[in-house]
Amino acid sequence: MLAPGQDGYREAADTVFAAGTPELIVRPRDAAGVAGALRFAVDAEAPVSVRAGGHSLAGFGTYDAGMVIDLRHLNAVRVLDHGTRRVRIGAGATWGAVAGSLQQAGLALTAGDTASVGVGGLILGGGIGWMVRKHGLAIDSLTGADLVTPDGQLVHADAEHHAGLFWALRGGGGNFGVVLSFDCIAQPVSGVHYGALGYQVDGLPGSAPETLPPLIARWRDLVRASDENLTTHLVLVPPMMGQPSMVMLKCCYASPDADAAAAALAPFRRLAPVSADGVRVVPYADVLEDVKMPPGLRFEARNAFFRSLGEAPAASIAELFRAGAAIELRGLGGAFGWTAQDATAFAHRDAEFLCVAGVMLPPGAPQERADQALAAWPDVAAHGSGTYVGFLKSTAPADIAGAYPAPTYERLAAIKRHYDPGNVLRRNHNIRPA
Repeated sequence: MLAPGQDGYREAADTVFAAGTPELIVRPRDAAGVAGALRFAVDAEAPVSVRAGGHSLAGFGTYDAGMVIDLRHLNAVRVLDHGTRRVRIGAGATWGAVAGSLQQAGLALTAGDTASVGVGGLILGGGIGWMVRKHGLAIDSLTGADLVTPDGQLVHADAEHHAGLFWALRGGGGNFGVVLSFDCIAQPVSGVHYGALGYQVDGLPGSAPETLPPLIARWRDLVRASDENLTTHLVLVPPMMGQPSMVMLKCCYASPDADAAAAALAPFRRLAPVSADGVRVVPYADVLEDVKMPPGLRFEARNAFFRSLGEAPAASIAELFRAGAAIELRGLGGAFGWTAQDATAFAHRDAEFLCVAGVMLPPGAPQERADQALAAWPDVAAHGSGTYVGFLKSTAPADIAGAYPAPTYERLAAIKRHYDPGNVLRRNHNIRPA
């Protein structure tokens, strides 16, 4: 346990996007430790925050009061059965450690793009990774989970045991218990083609309204027709920190086959004149980057799913970029859409694209700078179809409810009432008990 003033407290109290001052930080090593921490918090009527990797945009892994349950010691990665490729992953592990461990067995799980992101938060939100078109979401590999419910009970949830809870864990966030470990089916993956193509696009950012919509439309069409091994992000970076604007394609082809990768990427290499080509074969573990936020830097972000990217949303995205927002358009489809819409709490399977817009604010910069750069976001979101809770910073109840179709949210609220009627676990994108 750590209390204010003790060695290690400050490092444990701060997350990537938030600095907290909790009254107590506990680091349990087993289910009994988690259950004891929850009972203590309930008895003391103290708010509870649960931390895995600490990458929550809303800063949920810390708080200015109460208790933080830090899962970092629940970080084991084990291959349970090489024949079926069943693996068990501690909720406090980071995805970089998972990828490195599974690589030794010739296996991988599609999950995120940052090495230090925690397993628990990403899986519970859905898990959009670099092999999403080939292997779906991280939750699509999930076969079961062990968790401690707010009343201190150890529960195993899978398709046959606590099936409703298992449904809710796949996209409903950390609302229902403190997950200890996840059982998943990994995929045989060795090398992948990964990197970025830099495009030379004249006139940016001033001519963005004229230049970008046709580029976005061509990329959209290429994504729809592309090999499902290939996942691409179209990234638009405005001038910042003395650097000029950039347009690039980040990509991952989920195979070391050079000829197949070249064929899949050829149309994207013709999308616009290529100024830089950094695509190469790497072990899948090297795809996960280790990104660190400079001290004091703040990040404001918005996101929305799109069933299609037509002329109107493309024009709004271009206007957003011209105002100073960085844009990342993520291509979905393929295995992402193979799961039925109501099979999991993640219910955006008909989306073809995810748009993420963000603004970096240097230390001391006024909030108005972000507000101005993101002023056009409502025009973009008006064409969308929900949000990805994994990238959602807002804690407003309306925004959280808007991340789910109404029937999905109602079902989540009923399951929340069953497993956490007192809303003990509310330091998250909170789904209130029905």
